[in-house]
Amino acid sequence: MLLFSAALIFGLILLVFSSDKFIEHSALVAEKLNVSPIIIGFTLVALGTSAPEMVVSAIAALENAPEIAVGNVLGSNIANVALVFGATLLISAIPVKEGLATKEVPILLGITLLAGLVMLDNNLDLVDGLILITGFVVALFLLLRNSKSLEKELTQELPEDDGSSITRSLITALVGLVVLILSSKILVWGATGIATEFGVSELVIGLTIVAIGTSLPELAASITSALKGHHDIAIGNILGSNLFNLATVLPLPAIIAPGIIDPNVMTRDYWWMFATSVFLALCILFFRKTAKASIPKWVGVLLLASYATYLISLSINVS
Repeated sequence: MLLFSAALIFGLILLVFSSDKFIEHSALVAEKLNVSPIIIGFTLVALGTSAPEMVVSAIAALENAPEIAVGNVLGSNIANVALVFGATLLISAIPVKEGLATKEVPILLGITLLAGLVMLDNNLDLVDGLILITGFVVALFLLLRNSKSLEKELTQELPEDDGSSITRSLITALVGLVVLILSSKILVWGATGIATEFGVSELVIGLTIVAIGTSLPELAASITSALKGHHDIAIGNILGSNLFNLATVLPLPAIIAPGIIDPNVMTRDYWWMFATSVFLALCILFFRKTAKASIPKWVGVLLLASYATYLISLSINVS
């Protein structure tokens, strides 16, 4: 048990560190090769928000633990809104930009509904995975269409050139990728070991320990952004991460390890995710019309309380 716990903690630490290095230096390599800044920026945002979930879910599916992969996606989305955004709101009220209510939020809700539809039969297969990926392509088109402000935001995400050669940046990126994969394997091994030792389902482990661990980059990024006054980045991280998790990470277990999923996914976990997403959307729609046009701190208390309630409900079902 001690070995599994150590593997889980060590894997999470390596995961966060290696994903950051891999993403940063991959972007530097692309910049040195004169790849379009907006393409680099969008890829950077996508990987930056979902790289840990993506690699962990892929490894879990390959290791014949698809429930960890599915739990990781749903649990991360719940944690992103209820835990990460809730904690960020405690630091500062978050201003609401007009574009969120008219573009980003409707697209996220649409992808969330699409994910529910493909899982409604308690099964994930190749067709479901392709449907979600198609949804991602459509969402990407809608996000980029006539959006000059988004292009500006994406190019601002590019890292500053550190002066290193393209060879050095490439080697650093490859080492980061290797460590990212290895740390994911260690994490999945520890998670499945803990599940076996406690007699808990791999789904619950994916929804809790693994999901919280892979959401740490979003937590760190959002809190740092809020402290620096970059509030649009804080809320953008949440919306972007949840969109990419559903549209690009959830298809991985569907394609790699298709099959029946735990019925609790649709009777319990999906609806928690759906409810937190709708609540966030309602907050954005309502508070953008108030005098300060910002989501107040007390909403963060509600979100954190909802996350605590969700964890308690999981523990009751397990016991």
